[in-house]
Amino acid sequence: MRIVKKESKSPYMAKDGSEIRELFKSERMSLAEATVYQETKRHFHKTSEEIYYILEGKGIMEIEGETREVSAGDIVVILPEEKHRIFATKKVRFLCFCSPPYSDEDTVLKYS
Repeated sequence: MRIVKKESKSPYMAKDGSEIRELFKSERMSLAEATVYQETKRHFHKTSEEIYYILEGKGIMEIEGETREVSAGDIVVILPEEKHRIFATKKVRFLCFCSPPYSDEDTVLKYS
């Protein structure tokens, strides 16, 4: 049995500008808690599919140019290569599930 204490994981700044606390990572998936105070940089992942589960706050999710308001309890599905970002209208904290696991190498900020 593996149990992870959130407090045992230190937060860091991800390539997109969000504050990330990686809670679990294996070869096939990862789970992190992300906090966005203002906005993330528009980006995409070459191979990772992401699922955001909004825990608190409010924001605007943008995927491929389409925007929608998000708040606690909402789930956002982001497919590989979909350009996306989130704007926080009130600090947004969410769980981010990635498969395959998140990596900076898979994250693309500059694209044509």
